[in-house]
Amino acid sequence: MRILHVAAEIYPLVKTGGLADVAAALPPALAERGLDTRILLPGLPGILHGVADLKPLIRIGPAFGAAIVTLRLGRLRDSGLPAYVIDAPFLYRRDGNPYLGPDGHDWGDNHRRFALLGWIAAHIAAGELDPDWEPDVVHAHDWHAGLAPAYIAQNPGLSTATVFTIHNLAFRGLFPLDCYADLCLPGRKLTPRGLEFHGQISFMKAGLVYSKRLTTVSPTYAREICTPEFGWGLEGVLGDRGAALSGILNGVDTTVWNPGTDRDIDRTYTVENTAGKKSCKLDLQAELGLKQDAKVPLFAVVSRLTSQKGMDLLLAALPELLGEGAQLAVLGTGESGLEAGFHQAAAANPESVAVHVGYDEALSHRFMAGADVLLVPSRFEPCGLTQLYALRYGTLPLVRKVGGLADTVAHASPANLAQDSATGFVFNDANSRALTTCLHEACALYRDENAWRQVQRKGMTQDFSWNDSAAHYEALYRSL
Repeated sequence: MRILHVAAEIYPLVKTGGLADVAAALPPALAERGLDTRILLPGLPGILHGVADLKPLIRIGPAFGAAIVTLRLGRLRDSGLPAYVIDAPFLYRRDGNPYLGPDGHDWGDNHRRFALLGWIAAHIAAGELDPDWEPDVVHAHDWHAGLAPAYIAQNPGLSTATVFTIHNLAFRGLFPLDCYADLCLPGRKLTPRGLEFHGQISFMKAGLVYSKRLTTVSPTYAREICTPEFGWGLEGVLGDRGAALSGILNGVDTTVWNPGTDRDIDRTYTVENTAGKKSCKLDLQAELGLKQDAKVPLFAVVSRLTSQKGMDLLLAALPELLGEGAQLAVLGTGESGLEAGFHQAAAANPESVAVHVGYDEALSHRFMAGADVLLVPSRFEPCGLTQLYALRYGTLPLVRKVGGLADTVAHASPANLAQDSATGFVFNDANSRALTTCLHEACALYRDENAWRQVQRKGMTQDFSWNDSAAHYEALYRSL
């Protein structure tokens, strides 16, 4: 069975979030199950430079504003999987963020840049670009690839099955209606039953409407997005397609996230011998300029600093956390007001609060290894990967009971402790009071060394590898 994945980013070449981790880990997991798996990527600088043995397959053009488009075929260095790369310099060879210009706003031609991604996928599906390989299933990831199912659907001779995965419904791929003329799609698709969405075009909606099957990245999130609270105006579309929608939990690439072999941490450790974790904590405290004290609970954030991630709730609860004698380390970038708030807290409490604004993959590993608690107080969270990484590293997640967080973390309640099922801390309501109560519970448990070790051990032995998720995706493909 031949599967083509279509994604805009892939770890470690281009990464802005969890999508890149999934694109890097799921296809190899499927290949290990015997599926003939390839991936299609835009020719962003990091991808062009990072995919090995790239050779031209076919030259196309002009298309979507690009005078020259060359489809190249190479292989991913880590997994060896074949990768198609769309080399369109006019559209993709730009420095910085793959979606935003230097001014922090979306590139004005994003509709053409990502329409080309879907359009090429459809032509590969039709067997027109690679005479030696034609997919049975095209699996498109998030709004960037949302037009792939639409282009495939407009070719009545194609029997290619399509799967569309929602990684975050909040990012709907919205563009003005006048952009539609650039998409090479018939006018009949520009209706409320097609791509039109409240006077705009939505690439996300295209994926929802035209794919044969829909998935999202956790079972709870699959239920949540069918409601007005989490549906971002698309709950009606999802309700109509409810029979085609399922939630498959993301996994963890255990070759990358493994405290026993991680080259980004100063001392490795295992669930059987966690002595190295104490050293990692002291090293992280020293690196960040915090007071070195192994007995002080160290809370960490590795996240976009946005209200979606509940960072405003954390700022409001921070005085209570510091009152417990705890420390906070923050790694991320996001809304300027939240960045400023954390900087102010660090300036006022230099031995207790440290902030690193930006993205640093190696530092994120040291955060996971050195912290005691990882904070993920999200207002909504499709799956979340950081809490899964934290569990691997014996860092207890403190999360809101929403989306994939609800599916992956069991609260350290007396009952769960008695049953040895607790793996972290969970609160319900999206307000600072509920978060504060949970912070106090975490600090109280930290003072009980035996109970803490019990929860830590349970978390580290959870199996969130890609094996189970890949099996569910294979079953889905075969059902099509």
